[in-house]
Amino acid sequence: MKNEHTNKILIVIAVVGLIAAFKIFNLGDYLSLSYIKESQQQFLELYHENRAAVIAGYMAIYILVTSLSLPGAAIMTLAGGALFGLVVGTVVVSFASSIGATLAAFVARFVLRDWVQGKLGDKLKTVNEGVEKEGAFYLFTLRLIPVFPFWLINLGMGLTKMPLKTFYWVSQLGMLAGTIVFVNAGKELGKIESLSGILSPTLILSFVLLGLFPIITKKLMEAYKKKRGSAAEN
Repeated sequence: MKNEHTNKILIVIAVVGLIAAFKIFNLGDYLSLSYIKESQQQFLELYHENRAAVIAGYMAIYILVTSLSLPGAAIMTLAGGALFGLVVGTVVVSFASSIGATLAAFVARFVLRDWVQGKLGDKLKTVNEGVEKEGAFYLFTLRLIPVFPFWLINLGMGLTKMPLKTFYWVSQLGMLAGTIVFVNAGKELGKIESLSGILSPTLILSFVLLGLFPIITKKLMEAYKKKRGSAAEN
């Protein structure tokens, strides 16, 4: 128990230290749309010289940013499309974002539970009720609908009883459609002026419908089985 407490303290110190460094040294400037656009040619040249090292470095930065719930995941996804293209970019971003999200959930669950609980408060009640009723379907829906902040889902779901293994694969599957959209947009990085221009109202509605489809199907199947069971009894 004492070792566990010590480990939590060390992890908290590491997380706080990294976030503080991010703020103090203005590292967020390097995760801005303007900086990525200005540096695109340099990154491309570096990538062509050493593809494996660039991919590994990119994934490490992406995982670090998402696991600490820092701003910049969307910009990193666009950069992935600009650097690696649609296919490689989608694979790299999909794994990096899912791993980072799972680490963020881990931190929220085992280290920052009290802090996150204080920050989110009653909002967690709705999440917990949804997870208890719908399980993986609930997280899948949250992942598909772009109106829910990426970091908020990670922290909120980290406080539920959902196994981290389930959280990982549902997140990877649920975020895949959005990842493809942003990676594909990143291929035309020079034409992008803002993140809001990537997701049109029609595209958001499509994600909403796609996200709700599994839950609606599940409800219809449950209603059908219940009706069938009642008919059999009669």
